[in-house]
Amino acid sequence: MFHHPTHLRTGSRFFRRTITTAIAAGLVAIAGLSLSGTLAASNNDARVRGCTLATLTGRYLFADAGTLLPPVVPQPTLTAWAGFHLFNGDGTGTDIVTGRFGGQITMENLVAHTSYSVNADCTGSLTVVGGPTFGLFIAPDGESLASITTDPGGTGASVHRRVSRR
Repeated sequence: MFHHPTHLRTGSRFFRRTITTAIAAGLVAIAGLSLSGTLAASNNDARVRGCTLATLTGRYLFADAGTLLPPVVPQPTLTAWAGFHLFNGDGTGTDIVTGRFGGQITMENLVAHTSYSVNADCTGSLTVVGGPTFGLFIAPDGESLASITTDPGGTGASVHRRVSRR
């Protein structure tokens, strides 16, 4: 019924190599499609689960600079600060911060207790006890977060990165 040229006969080396290559390419394609489906499912699972208090656990480094504005200070004042958050995974934590205000170091390795909330959509808030409040935007895996000062007169915003789960 079909007439095959001599070089494509079932027993030829060219035909065996072509079939082997085609099968290997097919297996790679199937594996790739299966993996992409698995990754998409795991990403969808993360969105369905959302964030919880436990999403923020461990030590997060941060640094920022900005300008404090009235009513916090009488006139605009340059600020810079650096430190780390220690999140306990239960809505409580501790910040250790060094800050410069108006060119002067005004706090060095200050230890401040914090409380925080986390919503299922991975937003939240952080309050330094007796101090400022920040809005939080948390990566679903908890590896980083962005914060912005929500108090009147504050202008700071920064990204924080987890460096340890302890």
